[in-house]
Amino acid sequence: MYRRSLSDGIRRWPKRVVYTAAALLVLLAVAVFVVRQMYTNNLRPVSTSDEVKVVVIDSGTSVPKIAQQLHQAGVIRQVWAFERYVRNIRVGDELQAGTYKFKPSQSVQQIVKDMVDGKVAVDLMTILPGQRIDEVRAAFIQAKFDPAAVDQALNPTLYADSPALADKPAVASLEGFLYPESYQKDASTSPETIVRQSLKQMEARLTPDVRAAFAGRGLSVYQAVTLASIVEREVSNQSDRAQAAQVFLKRLRIDMPLASDATAPYGAILAGQKPSLTFESPYNTYRNKGLPPGPISNVTESSIRAVANPASTDWTYFVSGDDGKTHFSSTVGEHEALTQQYCKRLCGN
Repeated sequence: MYRRSLSDGIRRWPKRVVYTAAALLVLLAVAVFVVRQMYTNNLRPVSTSDEVKVVVIDSGTSVPKIAQQLHQAGVIRQVWAFERYVRNIRVGDELQAGTYKFKPSQSVQQIVKDMVDGKVAVDLMTILPGQRIDEVRAAFIQAKFDPAAVDQALNPTLYADSPALADKPAVASLEGFLYPESYQKDASTSPETIVRQSLKQMEARLTPDVRAAFAGRGLSVYQAVTLASIVEREVSNQSDRAQAAQVFLKRLRIDMPLASDATAPYGAILAGQKPSLTFESPYNTYRNKGLPPGPISNVTESSIRAVANPASTDWTYFVSGDDGKTHFSSTVGEHEALTQQYCKRLCGN
């Protein structure tokens, strides 16, 4: 009996089909090679430059966000290549927060190793965004400054000549006015020197235009910084902050409580209590209308400008979702639906 072989079947295929299949296989092989080559090339150093780039990685920052920061700093070629490399070697959960000094001459492999090893810069004092003043104090001490010298440096009366503090109530602390940045230090650097540098950075953000914009919204600089600190703590995505500022400004205008999840816990912490949304204090903006007595953290330029130039939207509510995005709405019903849909982990749903 004649048995049909595989080669017989192939011979019976039209030559055009055989040639097309072969061509597709070749194209696929070439595509795989090209992609692998692109991936390998994008792991290489950006350049031969040894210029130091300071990159601050906050605790809890996602790998995509880290990749974006490194790309913006000019120390990696492509975001996708960094993400893929981290995923391939399975170290996404091992990248450590901190302040790093990277160079464009470093490869992705070197940068990732430094982050896994926690090879943070030791000659920098970093004030992170959204930190309370007690957290800033702890950061000074962690940077090996003497606690007594730190406490003295945080005394606001030392900086009566600072333009950044011109509108600060006399009895208020420096809360909200220590601009988050990395500051160079050596063995002779004092905490007061860094505080003064931080206040100068804050002063540079409080331009005449920004101050005029605050006044145009009926806010003193101190009130505006207070509101900016709420925006800073409430919304991590900088592109959403102008809309969040619009929501809070609208609530102030219509005499509606700000209802900020960030303010009540601050009041509890000030009182030495466990953070709680129900803690009764002037900082509980669920129970008290208007702004709290003062800022609840430091602020970045994006939050300052969000309050100075809020979005032209007309939202009344927003919720920060588990997806890292801020979801805005106009009615209570819409807000509750968005909360149920997007805020399961963060909102305890």
